[in-house]
Amino acid sequence: MTTPEEIERRVEEADTARTAKRSAAAKQVGELAQRRTTAADQLADIERELGEVLVDASDVIDVDELARFTNVPASELNQWLLNRKSIRTKRKRTAGSGLGTKNETNQGPSAATPPTTGQPPTLHEPAAPRADSTSALVRGATEVA
Repeated sequence: MTTPEEIERRVEEADTARTAKRSAAAKQVGELAQRRTTAADQLADIERELGEVLVDASDVIDVDELARFTNVPASELNQWLLNRKSIRTKRKRTAGSGLGTKNETNQGPSAATPPTTGQPPTLHEPAAPRADSTSALVRGATEVA
């Protein structure tokens, strides 16, 4: 017959192993979620830059030409063009979002970004759109959509 002390020791041993596995799983999920957030922020930045380049270059090259030269589907180029404003406003988080850690010294380039103030970001748009080129890009985007 097993003594009460032996039963208690076995339960504690089983709980210790389970706690270690749970802790390791939670730690791994947290680290992967942080990596995913960093990658998503980087992707949003790249997509925003792509949209801005498309607008800036629209007076010298249109989406169809870019698609031919780059082998990037025109539908993707148009999507980046149309989404450039929404990407810029969606990626900002408030300081109390709770997604980061207190010590973010090893988080790559996004750790250098100053915390937000809770205020919406100031957007800098061109004074007036280029009538000849921007309308051609938007027209191409609406034809694909």
